[in-house]
Parts: sequence; structure tokens; C-alpha cells
Amino acid sequence: MKKLLPILLALIGTGAGIGAGLFLAPAPPTEEPAHEADAAHDDGHGTAEPGHETDAHDDADGEDTENAHEYVKLSNQFVVPVVGDGRVASLVVLSLSLEVTAGSSEMVFAQEPKLRDVFLRVLFDHANIGGFEGNFTEQHRMDRLRRALWEAARNVMGSAVFDVLITEIARQDS
Repeated sequence: MKKLLPILLALIGTGAGIGAGLFLAPAPPTEEPAHEADAAHDDGHGTAEPGHETDAHDDADGEDTENAHEYVKLSNQFVVPVVGDGRVASLVVLSLSLEVTAGSSEMVFAQEPKLRDVFLRVLFDHANIGGFEGNFTEQHRMDRLRRALWEAARNVMGSAVFDVLITEIARQDS
């Protein structure tokens, strides 16, 4: 275990470095205007649920609502220790992306430290209640985790966040 941990940390660090390089590369210019997208999926009471369309989107202009979204990948992975019998039993590594209104990516980057903090709190709570033990990719467990992450993101960024996407997840047992 003493020899495995430095190798694992080096691999995670290398992966994070490569991911940061890819993420920070200049993006091609977007041609979408950012207009009226903030209220696109909210019913005005802050009760829109992740991945669920509101009545305002039942119109035939589905293409306009598709363009009102951006996906912002958070720059670093999240590493969550799973503790069992007084020691770290495994590590869970996750990559998250946010589905936000068009033009909100700068707001995500400005709020990223706070978002990372609230996401880590949610992930640690999920680990502490046994969410990453056993078959941790069961649909109801993943739905519960996505919902908690979405609520945390909405507390930080408001109605600009439509959904939190878990783009990668892996558990390394020791």
C-alpha cells in the first residue's frame, strides 16, 4: 500500500495536469447570443428540477431551448476517500460538468472555488452514508447523488444551473 499510494497520486496528478491543459486551451468562438436564457428552465420559484423541462419548453421551438445551454467542465477531478474500519478503504475519483444557461460559463469559473467546496461537502456526506460502497453505480444511488450536487450548485449559482453531470467516476479499492 505504501508503494501504491505515490504511484496513484502521480497518476492522478498527471491526469489532472493533462485535463487542465486541455481545459485551458483556447476555445473556438461561439456564435450563440446569450439572451433570455436565465429564465429558460425556471418557473420563477426556483423549483425547476435537473434534467426536467418546464411547461415553457413544450413549444415547437425545441431547437432554441437546446441552444440555451452550455456545458462547463470543472477543471480538476474530485477525489473522495471512503473510510472503513478506521482507514481509507478506497478512493473515488469523479469528474463533473455543469449544464448552465448560455453565457454563464464565466460565472461558473468565477464561482468555481465555492462550487468545489460545496460539491466536496456533498461527496463526503455521500461517502459517509455508504453511497460509494458496494454497487455504487446503481441508478437510485447515482440519482440521489446527482440531485444533491444539483441542489448544492443551485445554492451557489441560482437558476443558471440546469443539471450537474457526472462525466467520469471510478473507485480504487485498497
